[in-house]
Amino acid sequence: MNFNVTSIPSVITTHPQDSLKISFAPLSLDEAYNLADNRANGAIVLMSGTVRQQTEGKAVSYLEYQAYEPMALEIFRQIAANIRQQWTQTNRIVIHHRTGQLQIGEISVLVAVGCPHRAEAFAACRYGIDTLKHNAPIWKKEHWADGSSTWVSIGECEK
Repeated sequence: MNFNVTSIPSVITTHPQDSLKISFAPLSLDEAYNLADNRANGAIVLMSGTVRQQTEGKAVSYLEYQAYEPMALEIFRQIAANIRQQWTQTNRIVIHHRTGQLQIGEISVLVAVGCPHRAEAFAACRYGIDTLKHNAPIWKKEHWADGSSTWVSIGECEK
């Protein structure tokens, strides 16, 4: 049987105001902010996750991210739908995640939410990143300065 996973239709439709993607190319703060911007917003909250130089006291050389993209994008759609259900005045949602090799200081994930009020924007953005980290099929390989490496599900990473 010849089965193509990418041909499976999405269960949840992406809202036309949302931007959900997984990218091998570097992520852009300006792009994410502009995609979250809307004249009805009173607040845009943007969370940027970056590669840090050490984890639990151990020096990091670089990280490598992999994702099961069709399922990860479906999780992103579910997160966006849940945000819109809980914070009904949400105007825009941006969820972007990077794959490939990332150096110290590079952006690995961006979540931005535009809402009329700051409290809902903060809550929705926090929900977005926390849920992504626990549910999305994305893995990172930590490459340590001592030459060793370890694969970790991002759901197992520190908050």
